[in-house]
Amino acid sequence: MIYLDYQATTPLAPEAREAMLRWLGGPESDTFGNPHSPHRMGRMAAAAVETARERVAALLPEGGRLVFTSGATEAINAVILGTSGDVVTFATEHAAVLDCAEAVLAQGRRFTVLPVTPDGRADVDALAGHVTSSTGLVAVMAINNEIGVRNPLAPVVDIARQVGAKVLVDAVQAYGKVPVEVAADFIAISAHKVHGPKGIGALWVREGVVAHPLLHGGGQEGGLRSGTLSPALCAGFGAAAQVAQESFSEQMFHVEHLWNKARDAFVGWELNGSAVDRWHGNLNIRKDGLDVARLMSDCRQIMFSAGSACASGSGRPSHVLRAIGLTERQAKSSIRLGFGRYTTLADIDSAAAMINAAVREQGL
Repeated sequence: MIYLDYQATTPLAPEAREAMLRWLGGPESDTFGNPHSPHRMGRMAAAAVETARERVAALLPEGGRLVFTSGATEAINAVILGTSGDVVTFATEHAAVLDCAEAVLAQGRRFTVLPVTPDGRADVDALAGHVTSSTGLVAVMAINNEIGVRNPLAPVVDIARQVGAKVLVDAVQAYGKVPVEVAADFIAISAHKVHGPKGIGALWVREGVVAHPLLHGGGQEGGLRSGTLSPALCAGFGAAAQVAQESFSEQMFHVEHLWNKARDAFVGWELNGSAVDRWHGNLNIRKDGLDVARLMSDCRQIMFSAGSACASGSGRPSHVLRAIGLTERQAKSSIRLGFGRYTTLADIDSAAAMINAAVREQGL
């Protein structure tokens, strides 16, 4: 099996698995305590959570606090539904943002989706022409999960600041891969996209910014996210973040090699999205006339995606690919190859040979 779907999820780092095992304690251990309990076992678990919090926060800007959540979807929903004023976002955003529209409208607020440029980047001119004093929040992703394009975050923040709006950055595909240095008010991240466990993410909140909880109950996480935290998940996230920080330059170098190898291996395919402003661990390409369903059936030993894994099986063409001007037919003739830390050059060679051979069988 060759795994090339790193935008959907990433393999669990051995260091993260090891960190988690200690806190999956059985009845004979002293590591199964509730981190919100005042006794010794609870304090031990709480210490593990705080160590993890420091490690995760080390890859984010200074001057903020980190709140653990069940994932980036929860973090994004909490911000969008918990802020005041109208919401402005872009057509290529993740469903975790776009699917909040109905709930926002039900609150009596406006939810506006702006276009992107043909290369897939947020249209800052459209943003500048649309925001007003009633705009409360601008939501934008750092790196697109489908086409890997990097958005111009600094101009987006500057425009939002001019009208007093807050900025939410979906940094799920950027965290641990590129520096997340943006003067945002909120940053949402997810552990399983950076070789951590599924089921945990985090929301970074800039110091001084008031946030309102989505979940109510015991008042955990400073009152912003009620619910008992899992020390095992937190520890796994923390370990994954630490490995990402320590191997940052090495990973960047490795991904560049994989990208160059993949680009050479898929000569003749069209690249979707900007060729310049993008994360090189995401290769979204198309071959007009390609039957992607048949391709995936013929290449079952390769794990790759037809559009976004988050919406796979819907039968709908990718909203991201349609937003950059592709026809429905072109969008449905596109595939996404994602690679990273544990991908080898041999994986790229083998996958390309099988995919290209299968494409030739289709007469393309």
